[in-house]
Amino acid sequence: MNEKEAPLLEMRHISKDFFGNQVLSDVNFTLKRGEILGLVGENGAGKSTLMKILFGMDEIHQTGGYGGDILLNGEKVAFATSIEALAAGIGMVHQEFSLLPDFSATENILLNREPLKYTVFSELFGERLNILDREKMTEISEKAIKRLAVPLDPEMLVSQMPVGHKQFTEIARELSKEGTGLVEGIKLLVLDEPTAVLSEQEADSLLKAMRLLAETGIAIIFISHRLQEIIDVCDTIMVMRDGKIMKTGPSKGVAIPDIAKWMVGREVNTSAIVHRVFDYENKDIILALRNLWVDMPGEVVRNVNLDVYKGEIIGIGGMAGQGKLGIPNGAMGLFPAGGHVTFEGKDIPLNSPRNFLDAGMAFVSEDRRGVGLLLDETLEWNVSFTAMQIQEKYLKQYLGGFFKWRDQKAIEEETNGYVKQLEIRCTSTKQKAKELSGGNQQKICLAKAFAVAPKLLFVSEPTRGIDIGAKSLVLKALRKYNEEQGTTIVMISSELEELRAICDRIAIVSDGKVLGILPATTDSAEFGLLMVGQKSEMIDGGSV
Repeated sequence: MNEKEAPLLEMRHISKDFFGNQVLSDVNFTLKRGEILGLVGENGAGKSTLMKILFGMDEIHQTGGYGGDILLNGEKVAFATSIEALAAGIGMVHQEFSLLPDFSATENILLNREPLKYTVFSELFGERLNILDREKMTEISEKAIKRLAVPLDPEMLVSQMPVGHKQFTEIARELSKEGTGLVEGIKLLVLDEPTAVLSEQEADSLLKAMRLLAETGIAIIFISHRLQEIIDVCDTIMVMRDGKIMKTGPSKGVAIPDIAKWMVGREVNTSAIVHRVFDYENKDIILALRNLWVDMPGEVVRNVNLDVYKGEIIGIGGMAGQGKLGIPNGAMGLFPAGGHVTFEGKDIPLNSPRNFLDAGMAFVSEDRRGVGLLLDETLEWNVSFTAMQIQEKYLKQYLGGFFKWRDQKAIEEETNGYVKQLEIRCTSTKQKAKELSGGNQQKICLAKAFAVAPKLLFVSEPTRGIDIGAKSLVLKALRKYNEEQGTTIVMISSELEELRAICDRIAIVSDGKVLGILPATTDSAEFGLLMVGQKSEMIDGGSV
């Protein structure tokens, strides 16, 4: 590139406040054509807000706008809407999905770019009577999906998809622009946590696709909490803390502990959780799944058999779509299921979440916004609601229980306790859940489950979208809760190393069945074999 050529993007002296809280202060950076910039920082550091400013999102304009200047190709721009940003060649895959739920994957991938074909009527009455070229649409979407190497059905409705497949659809929408005649218009692609719900193997496919796009001259801003991905794929790393740029430099030679220290301002011990020896010989089976099948779109759960021992932390891993997410969703009654579930020796009728809650089980869903949170309610209400409804906690009783009234003081104390324990960044416990960053919303989901004090907790993708410092904190909180409260935990995660850090055993699901169970201390290569459907000689059939 000519050294005198203007950078593709410059953001100068950017500032922004929300609800009286300063979230960005004097942010300055530049981005060259074909450069991949890794943007990292703790939850609430201001990463997503900075990108929303760049993308001209309504949320920014409706809250007083921003300070500073944006230059694209050396010329000052100020996008009033996201449509203007798209027209200027900026694409964005958001942390929270921007898909039409009643449209198929193909229709979302080609939205507003649908190929049309002429009909007899359009020849007579004009182009308004052109019809969608469905065959061409399917061809383009299948090509994009194929590049991701995932089993995504182009005709599946978004409303029927699991979280991971929604993310693939978002990414495929951007990839589909290549080779359609529109790629020349794309100058900059922003990816906000695109790999958060992907397994390591699936994420590798995405990183390769990013490199190919960068080689065509497209600049990429890549936001991720998976720091090894940042090091592996990015040319430059930019670290934010408390709304400011703390460090910008080449990724070459940088180590994860370096980035973590820049992010949080202190040394981060990423290996603080140590493996323990769990005594299975003297433990009872608290949960037994027999011949479980689940009808969950995008997931294959055919015939799952699994015993969970009281007091253990057992992990469930596997590739996307192979069944790991379907197991808790079916077992907890959120999707149609069959087979048998026995809890503490009693059969629990399937297909009714209340049955499982009443029995003493709880579930932290991977879909925090769709299932986990009351977005328009306060943090206090989110933390207390389920426990209040199911167990009548936080209620004062009058006249022998004839009248019941909410104990606001108890709710405030409980919520404040979780805010401190999980280091939830918020203005107060009165703040609405929708106003928190994604990672802090995830922590509220965990707090809500802890408030129920379940005997057994299913927790699915508990650290999705959480930074490295907070990830360690959440894993420690789960281990502490398990040890101090005696709560059995079934943890589902796309990140094998996360499972190995906290679990006693890990079950790998493939093609809708538990292919094998190994101790968490087993070499990661053995788990890798299971994930691709290869049994290991180490597997003894399931217990330890």
